[in-house]
Amino acid sequence: MPVSRSAPARQRSLREHNLALVLGAVARTGPQSRARLAAATGLTKATVSSLVDTLVTGGLLQELGPSAGGVEDRPTPGRPGLPLGLSPDGPVGIGLEINVDYIACCTVDLAQNLRRRETVIADLRDQPFGVVLDRAASALSRALSDAHGHGPVAGVSVAVPGLVDTDHGVLHLAPNLGWRDLHVVEELRRRCGEHDLPIKLENEANLAALGELWCGGLRTDEGEPLRTFGYISGEIGVGAGLVMDGRLFRGQRGFGGELGHLPVSPDGPVCSCGATGCLERIAGQDAILSRAGLDCVTGPVTNSEERRLSVLLERAREGDPRAIGAIEEAGQALGSGMAALVNVVDVDTVVLGGMYALLAPWLFEPARRELERRVVGMRWAPVRLLVSGVGQDAAVRGAAGLMIQKVVADPASYVGARSDRSVG
Repeated sequence: MPVSRSAPARQRSLREHNLALVLGAVARTGPQSRARLAAATGLTKATVSSLVDTLVTGGLLQELGPSAGGVEDRPTPGRPGLPLGLSPDGPVGIGLEINVDYIACCTVDLAQNLRRRETVIADLRDQPFGVVLDRAASALSRALSDAHGHGPVAGVSVAVPGLVDTDHGVLHLAPNLGWRDLHVVEELRRRCGEHDLPIKLENEANLAALGELWCGGLRTDEGEPLRTFGYISGEIGVGAGLVMDGRLFRGQRGFGGELGHLPVSPDGPVCSCGATGCLERIAGQDAILSRAGLDCVTGPVTNSEERRLSVLLERAREGDPRAIGAIEEAGQALGSGMAALVNVVDVDTVVLGGMYALLAPWLFEPARRELERRVVGMRWAPVRLLVSGVGQDAAVRGAAGLMIQKVVADPASYVGARSDRSVG
């Protein structure tokens, strides 16, 4: 997670730090005049002007018209007093999500606006790794081709459901896909021919939590943007991401957040991880569909997970007791798992994401009741349960946004690399 820049630097990396300070101010608050940027950052107007020139030349900021919403500077000789905003022609970030029953890919701009999105529905559990990577690489290649036609690509982030070595781009274990110790980044590079483009691998629940942080629009009781929360990602598996004061907490080795493998029923069914009674075997998508009698349905896409989930939602809306009962049972088990998370890390907000956001009308109350019953400190420190503002797009949006956040946190590196490519 990028380091937040919130005060002027007085050190060797002064200019690099202050470039991030200025760009970050515009990214957080929208179009700003030079005078306002100077006041917000504590930098002199002359310094801000010099930094802005670098950011404009580097394609990260642009001067806007008077109607853009920013406050104009008082005009000075030789320079119009116009507000500055993020460049719509600046770099984009691409997110690729490889999940158990779909592949998603999206592109976002500097302001985290969605430029392009594609989803490929397929049950990938019984497919060889190479076949799945071929399909993922095809989706990524289409996104790259589209992006290259409009401007620079800052990088690609790949979300996968499992234990990840982010430094080396290796997926150590994805139980629901049956994958172990695979060089995902290396294989994607080989298939796409992108040898110099930054590509980062990350756990999908972590990226979903970041997607919620950047795009969800959720707020605290005081009306401030939500910056500390536990995020629960519900799909075939169940994962968790933890955001503390706007930063992702990954654990010592980055393997945290495997909430789906929390034991909630020791004598329960065998899980794909090899243990028994894991939370995802009670509250995961397959378990809910099975209890609802939807092991197999027919439709436009026969027996696809998307089709079965659609039928589940239809039946729940119609008041079908078996469908509602299956969702409520999952909600109770999920509430127990969330309570364990809260008791350990002491967050005051938990966000239901992914499939759980769709099922919230029936799942929310059973989960909330169990959460309240099991959190030890609930009487003195209540815990809020919220529904995601992004829903099932959170992981792929977080993946794309991660590359944009890297540019905002370190524009000097981006501008320098862009200049090097121009010279070359």
